[in-house]
Amino acid sequence: MGSADSKLNFRKAVIQLTTKTQPVEATDDAFWDQFWADTATSVQDVFALVPAAEIRAVREESPSNLATLCYKAVEKLVQGAESGCHSEKEKQVVLNCSRLLTRVLPYIFEDPDWRGFFWSTVPGAGRGEGEDGDENARPLAESLLLAVADLLFCPDFTVQSRRRSTVDSAEDIHSLDSCEYIWEAGVGFAHSPQPNYIHDMNRMELLKLLLTCFSEAMYLPPAPDSSSINPWVQFFCSTENRHALPLFTSLLNTVCAYDPVGYGIPYNHLLFSDYREPLVEEAAQVLIVTLDHDSATSASPTVDGTTTGTAMDDAEPPGPENLFVNYLSRIHREEDFQFILKGIARLLSNPLLQTYLPNSTKKIQFHQELLVLFWKLCDFNKKFLFFVLKSSDVLDILVPILYFLNDARADQSRVGLMHIGVFILLLLSGERNFGVRLNKPYSVRVPMDIPVFTGTHADLLIVVFHKIITSGHQRLQPLFDCLLTIVVNVSPYLKSLSMVAANKLLHLLEAFSTTWFLFSAAQNHHLVFFLLEVFNNIIQYQFDGNSNLVYAIIRKRSVFHQLANLPTDLPAIHKALQRRRRAPEPLSRTGSQEGASMEGSRPAAPAEPGTLKTSLVATPGIDKLTEKSQVSEDGTLRSLEPVPQQSSAEGSPVSEEPSQAWREQRRPSSASSSGQWSPKSEWVLSWKSKLPLQTIMRLLQVLVPQVEKICIDKGLTDESEILRFLQHGTLVGLLPVPHPILIRKYQANSGTAMWFRTYMWGVIYLRNVDPPVWYDTDVKLFEIQRV
Repeated sequence: MGSADSKLNFRKAVIQLTTKTQPVEATDDAFWDQFWADTATSVQDVFALVPAAEIRAVREESPSNLATLCYKAVEKLVQGAESGCHSEKEKQVVLNCSRLLTRVLPYIFEDPDWRGFFWSTVPGAGRGEGEDGDENARPLAESLLLAVADLLFCPDFTVQSRRRSTVDSAEDIHSLDSCEYIWEAGVGFAHSPQPNYIHDMNRMELLKLLLTCFSEAMYLPPAPDSSSINPWVQFFCSTENRHALPLFTSLLNTVCAYDPVGYGIPYNHLLFSDYREPLVEEAAQVLIVTLDHDSATSASPTVDGTTTGTAMDDAEPPGPENLFVNYLSRIHREEDFQFILKGIARLLSNPLLQTYLPNSTKKIQFHQELLVLFWKLCDFNKKFLFFVLKSSDVLDILVPILYFLNDARADQSRVGLMHIGVFILLLLSGERNFGVRLNKPYSVRVPMDIPVFTGTHADLLIVVFHKIITSGHQRLQPLFDCLLTIVVNVSPYLKSLSMVAANKLLHLLEAFSTTWFLFSAAQNHHLVFFLLEVFNNIIQYQFDGNSNLVYAIIRKRSVFHQLANLPTDLPAIHKALQRRRRAPEPLSRTGSQEGASMEGSRPAAPAEPGTLKTSLVATPGIDKLTEKSQVSEDGTLRSLEPVPQQSSAEGSPVSEEPSQAWREQRRPSSASSSGQWSPKSEWVLSWKSKLPLQTIMRLLQVLVPQVEKICIDKGLTDESEILRFLQHGTLVGLLPVPHPILIRKYQANSGTAMWFRTYMWGVIYLRNVDPPVWYDTDVKLFEIQRV
């Protein structure tokens, strides 16, 4: 039958379904088979030929027919899984049913009355044979998920057949050990099967259906406790699914082994179409959704890991019931870590390669999914995190993240990408090794819209953070605390900052310590505290190599004197806030000598008007995101648990979650006009007295007279002579006793778990446009907005 006829017949069947007012019997195969038996429709056809309005009409006006359609489609998938899909016709039926369910499921999820449908057993739905009564008791959702799992390891359909003999001895799908059919070499599997375009396409269709099953999460509003478990994911990742381990491994290896460059030959992708990429994207999306698990609340006892093979660490206590999370947390072999890290770093760096030889490699689009995957790996597997930090390979993750942060800073539709990049760096910065690794010279010249500098990866990080703070858009303000916390965490280990980076840090201090900025919101002074902590750490622990920073502090000494003499009387406070009305934005580029940007770079662009974006829930404040630890003499960390029910340093109690009001207050413009915030003298005094200025004041007291003397004696205006003097100077015995190093380590909490859920599903919603699986359905987890 021709493709046009086939579409026509399918469309006729759809029209019949929408116009029938009477229920059609489940046993009426002649009617139901029209949807899948003799048609060859692509997934795009199915979306075009089954309009949203018609699905909703059937749902409202003849619900029993929609129920039977779903039931019969699942039944066909189950039959395909049972038989092993040997004939082309059976394969076609499975694909058609898979596409139809992908089309219909979102409309079942969007209606609360239908939400339980797949979790009910279908009474007497015409199975006919009474013998398998216990099978009848399985909810439809479970039958569907188990069938999809079986079909993903179906020889000659989604995996290569291992038998070389005739059809009659084809593998029995029930006795088949799917661990021998893992899709790609890598973790726990050494054999790399021959690539097969058809198998990849079939896997991709089934994974799309799986992702659609999991997407019920999009139709529930964000819950504050984030504990709502997705029943689809919970069942699929449980011991009920005998393919859980090989499927987890197949997905992980498929993503990490993918090389979009085209086997190392530039421009190769222009000759060969890369059918692997859609599968890799789908695999990455399914993987991160199955790993959506709140690690803050996962203390549940679970299945023992006796069947996990050697790739997983059996010595560990049993982990969470979600087997995908469990397996991920127990990977432990160095070569597996190396494979995963190299794969993710290769894919994250891919968009940067574009900038050297435009179009030389295929540009991948799924970096956000990769960042979520990397986050999950570090969060659930501490051994992986330590492996990443053990060598300078961590810089292969750092540089692409800084590239994305810098590139997205002006684009309102990429706020989520900014957050996840910063969260990953916050997590890494809690480990001493990260700060140490940053001292490696930065020589790769990825064209970025930042000033040219010669220095280390630490300089790159500071220059990019400065750029985000001074020229990003308004919605990034809640991230300033996080950005500066990262700099504080690494500061005790930074051996030698470049002059460019030193000037950037002082420019930030200058901007954040203007009186109107300090007084215009309740939390703004925290930014000054963070920066002073950075300077103190470097002076006390890394004075010797940091003459550039010391020189910059001396040049800008007036800023520190102004802070020490900050006015605290009400008239002065009001006058400072009045000045704001006439003053320019505090973080304009004035006062920061912007050098020329790197050659070949494009300025960070705002989003095109009309770009779609999804809303995100608020992230917890830095005090909720992190836990303070003190570094002891021997380098070990001692947690500094906060005293319960204590007010914060400013004398105002710290609220549990940063409210919307707090976020608004952070925006200086709305602070004084809205009347929400009016600073009092006592409040200013309460934190002014705690400003950690002693070390810097002592440094200035000792060095400024010496530097001035050199300038007068030698008639100097030349920096290099002063820098040489500072390089050989010492403050040993002149500074206050060094303070203990404080590290603020990221800690998991339900607020961030909920943020990750909304961000991840928002990315998946926006990235699935062909076919547009969820477009125009009534999602509740986030709002779809236009920039």
